[in-house]
Amino acid sequence: MPEDEKFSKLTKREIMIRGTVIAVIISVPSLIAFVLVWIFFDDMILGAILGAVIHFIAMGFSLKISKKLLVKK
Repeated sequence: MPEDEKFSKLTKREIMIRGTVIAVIISVPSLIAFVLVWIFFDDMILGAILGAVIHFIAMGFSLKISKKLLVKK
C-alpha cells in the first residue's frame, strides 16, 4: 500500500459510536419482528423463530455495513 493511501486511526469514541450504530441496526429489526408477531399472533415461539431468522439475516448484512462504516480514509 503506497504511503499516500494510509488510513488514519479511529478514536475510541468513534469506534464506540459506530459499534453502537451497527448493534442497533442488527438488533432492532429482530426485536420489532418478535414483538409484532407476539402481539398480533399471540405466539411467542413463532415470534422467537422469526426474530432469530431476521437477526441472522441482519448479521449477514452487518459485514457490508461495518466495512463502509468503520473504515476511515
